[in-house]
Amino acid sequence: MSPRRSGPSRKKGPTKGSGGQGRRKLSGKGPTPKASDRTWHKSYRPPAKQKKPTRTTDAVAGRNPVVEALEAEVPASTLYVAVGVEMDDRIRNSIRMAADRGIPVLDATEPQLARITDNARHQGIALQVPPYEYENGVELVVELMSDWTNGYRKSPPLIVALDSITDPHNLGAILRSASAFKADAVIIPSRRAVGVNSTVWKTSAGAAARVPVGQVTNLNNALTEYKKAGLFTIGLDGDGEQTLHDLPLATDPLCVVVGSEGAGLSRLVSENIDQLVSIPISSELESLNASLATGITLYEISRLRHKID
Repeated sequence: MSPRRSGPSRKKGPTKGSGGQGRRKLSGKGPTPKASDRTWHKSYRPPAKQKKPTRTTDAVAGRNPVVEALEAEVPASTLYVAVGVEMDDRIRNSIRMAADRGIPVLDATEPQLARITDNARHQGIALQVPPYEYENGVELVVELMSDWTNGYRKSPPLIVALDSITDPHNLGAILRSASAFKADAVIIPSRRAVGVNSTVWKTSAGAAARVPVGQVTNLNNALTEYKKAGLFTIGLDGDGEQTLHDLPLATDPLCVVVGSEGAGLSRLVSENIDQLVSIPISSELESLNASLATGITLYEISRLRHKID
């Protein structure tokens, strides 16, 4: 029988302490995540991807409209031509003009053209127009006034502001008049009003590329800012006491406010402008179309300004 050895007894586990390192490693971990949040767990569900906002595009559809849009140098991103379409001079000219401007010409099936044109009568051809880039309607006008005040402009700023015009043909025609009579900008509200789309491009005959279009969130607030910057504001109204002929404010920095089709100027806008101006017309006619009234007004302002010059 061997003698029993003396010494410390053996114990299971480490013979030294961790010095608190184990507790430190566990600190700050927080609660255990749900199984659906653990990437390694079978119950894991990845978060739904956030959809990026898409910018809508517009398209000019039909053989004559496409030719006219290209002749007017409407900005375009792509010309689509139906596969196997029967060629005529309009389609040939459209392809030639697009190629000369570096616009891609792509074949498209009937379903693709229907989707691109929103089921419009496309006649086998469509011109895709990129989204219009609006300027800040307040900053644009304030900058124009700053240039005038500092002597960087020969003529005082002339602005056209539209009070909820909804017809794209009216907006296009107003842009044509603004370009013809040297208005500096057209201002539109961002809501409850038509924007620059393919119909506006076509109707304006390219003027939308020459006259900046600014957007404002609230037209009434924008007019207040314009007046602070030094502009006078007039509103076209059949009951205005001041007639357009020999308009006294024509040679000053001026914003011409045009009311919507039918309703005219809104109450808040009409109360905020400096002067209501009427265009004398035959008593047999109730009122003038918004775009026609704008053209007449801009012509008279241009006439008076050149008369002074």
